[in-house]
Amino acid sequence: MKLITDLKERLEKQVIKKIICNLNYDSNDDLIKLADIAKKLTPTNKDSIENIKELIRADHPATQLIRKILKEIDSNCRDKIVSCLVLQGLLSNQKKKEKTIKEGGYAPTTILISPTMRCNLKCIGCYAANYSKQDDLDIKIIDRIIQEAKDIGVSFFTILGGEPFIREDLFEIYAKHKDAYFQCYTNGTLINEKTIKKLLELGNVMPIISIEGYEAETDERRGKGTYKKIVWVMDELKKNKIPFGFSVNVTSKNADLISSDEFIDFLINKGAYLGWLFMYMPVGREPDLKLMPTPEQRKMLLGRVTHIRATKPIFIVDFWNDAPWVGGCIAGKEYIHINSKGDVEPCIFTHFAVDNIKNKSLKEVMNSPYFQELRKRQPYDENLFLPCMWIDHPQVSREIHQKFNVYPTHPGADEILTKENLRQGLDEYAQRVKEIYDPIWADYLKEHPELKSTNKPKQ
Repeated sequence: MKLITDLKERLEKQVIKKIICNLNYDSNDDLIKLADIAKKLTPTNKDSIENIKELIRADHPATQLIRKILKEIDSNCRDKIVSCLVLQGLLSNQKKKEKTIKEGGYAPTTILISPTMRCNLKCIGCYAANYSKQDDLDIKIIDRIIQEAKDIGVSFFTILGGEPFIREDLFEIYAKHKDAYFQCYTNGTLINEKTIKKLLELGNVMPIISIEGYEAETDERRGKGTYKKIVWVMDELKKNKIPFGFSVNVTSKNADLISSDEFIDFLINKGAYLGWLFMYMPVGREPDLKLMPTPEQRKMLLGRVTHIRATKPIFIVDFWNDAPWVGGCIAGKEYIHINSKGDVEPCIFTHFAVDNIKNKSLKEVMNSPYFQELRKRQPYDENLFLPCMWIDHPQVSREIHQKFNVYPTHPGADEILTKENLRQGLDEYAQRVKEIYDPIWADYLKEHPELKSTNKPKQ
């Protein structure tokens, strides 16, 4: 019976893939056909897909981005996006997730893995240079994590560091798991002609290149000459039609620059298809509250990202201001982070754990009382613009971490819980963010009533 089901699913994927590849992407009508295929595959997302169809009819800049992805990137890279992200994610994974939940388990949407904390750069404020090869996560464990994840319905992975490209053995993992898709956060400086050739052959790895701004801002933190190296890498990726994105650590110092039309246009011209904006978080050793974007800057970013999406062919993710679209905080629910020591953290910014993947299966980890508590409490507020238990609801993080036998996973991680000036500063920050965002949320719900949370925050 399973053999028949697998054959039917494989045939279904091949038919859909052939239809997708034979569409005329210059035609809005054919793009709407593509949306209809997605609607049939995911009937639970029909409202969102109808909104996409409206954008296509209006020839919104998002339509230009869809065309760029379908027409301009290398055919192997495009086929991997279709097969690994779209078809695998919408067909196989959904069925596996339903089975996992039926059996009493839980499956996230993506898993973040830091195979190493080593790095070839010595950026200001980063302690990656203190790590050695002995601190790396064993390749066999990485392989097991990915296989166990695929078994429960996960095929999208985020590879972090340190610097992931410092480990050449990861290419063996990408090749072995050709039915999975990997976005790889990188400083970009180790990508060369040899790496580019491998990326073309694989097709299932998308580099996400870190950048701080222009040359002055990037080189100030990452070292002289870094900016010129990553600009060369972007040019080579674009020339070889390899899709890539960018990542920015948003601080109080660069918030205006990195959200400007000029900076975004620069990255679009360089060939970036998407960008991630991560707000500086006061975690790790010697956190600095002054580097956090102010509540006012956070509000400014909401307006800027809304403007960028409405006017430019690039997909921007604002890690905090986009929380309403995913139901608030999703740490421990839709994603987890496994660091280079194997510690399983709910979030890349939560440097605490109760389990290590070396001692437990992924199924066991996802069902830990710690993660269950996080999922039970989420969202932490009816205002989904206030998603985070560290900076928006610091009292929640303190309660949860008193309740469970958590341990810090990095030196100095517990300062956010124990240092009085940090605690006081975060309480004041959270209060000011609430004052600014409560009226915004009230107005937002008038335009988007579908975003109103059906889950009441649990205290």
